[in-house]
Amino acid sequence: MSHRNAPLSVEGRRRLVRRCQDRPIAHVAAEMGISRACASKWVGRYRLHGDLGLLDRPSTPHRQPTRTRGEIVARIERMRREHKWSAARIAFELRAVGTTISRRTVTRHLHQLGLNRRRFIDPDGGTNRTGRTITARWPGHMIHLDVKKTGRIPDGGGWRLHGRGSEQAKRVARTKTRGSKPGYVYLHSALDGFSRLAYTEALPDEKAATAVGFLHRARAFFAAHGIDRIQRIVTDNGACYRAGDFARALLGSRHQRITPYTPRHNGKVERYQRILSEEFLYARSWTSESHRAHALTTWNVHYNYHRPHTAAGNRPPASRLHTGVTNLMASYN
Repeated sequence: MSHRNAPLSVEGRRRLVRRCQDRPIAHVAAEMGISRACASKWVGRYRLHGDLGLLDRPSTPHRQPTRTRGEIVARIERMRREHKWSAARIAFELRAVGTTISRRTVTRHLHQLGLNRRRFIDPDGGTNRTGRTITARWPGHMIHLDVKKTGRIPDGGGWRLHGRGSEQAKRVARTKTRGSKPGYVYLHSALDGFSRLAYTEALPDEKAATAVGFLHRARAFFAAHGIDRIQRIVTDNGACYRAGDFARALLGSRHQRITPYTPRHNGKVERYQRILSEEFLYARSWTSESHRAHALTTWNVHYNYHRPHTAAGNRPPASRLHTGVTNLMASYN
């Protein structure tokens, strides 16, 4: 079968056969960078079958003693189409009538039949299932928390400012070898799911005590904008969010942790982290960590009160809050 590193395509095999008509096979094989056995195989197939012998053959063996019988495959297809049963249910029903088959085997046959997805068997192409979508209905309904880990900028700037082969980059690399590493900065962010109002701090770690302190300061920030009641706090499954101290700091809010390894369930703050990276962290060069930390305050103001957001109708996130924050917005303009 052809693969991305195959030295011969179908057209290449035709050239091989033409060259071997008046030259030794070993010479042509060395010239084309293949083994003599490979060249002899394709020449032999061409002599037996003509152009059809140059096509790829399936790798399926001619004899498969353990292959699932055709009537069982037909029964699997009928159960799937008529009852829309899952692979596990089909395997259970087959075992009930005396046919021993595993769920994995049923899954493989459904994939080969093109029936592994519900939308492939529904008449209208739908899934016959209603997804459970949870959206924020008012400010404070859902507050999303997340932590972004980023490298600490050494004094004088790093390689992004001076280049990878510069003296400054080499000096920073030498300090790493001596055990004095720049380390990391942890950007803790809180975002209101309704308005997309966001609050970010650069903190030294992501421990539970740090996350609790950030949560209290984020509550104060949202309260200043009229969000004095937080119904639900959405986080991932990080250690700082699973700690008992963090649970006690919720102050009556419901803590909702997303499904493990499913960051899209916390997608609003994940999207905010991407905006933060593209428009702040890597949008310009920084000369020190204190330089970037000081600019983060300005970024918070720019994002909340000036930057247009598509979720807010191309207006700043603060515009979706009550009119009581207009005076606060005016103080930053």
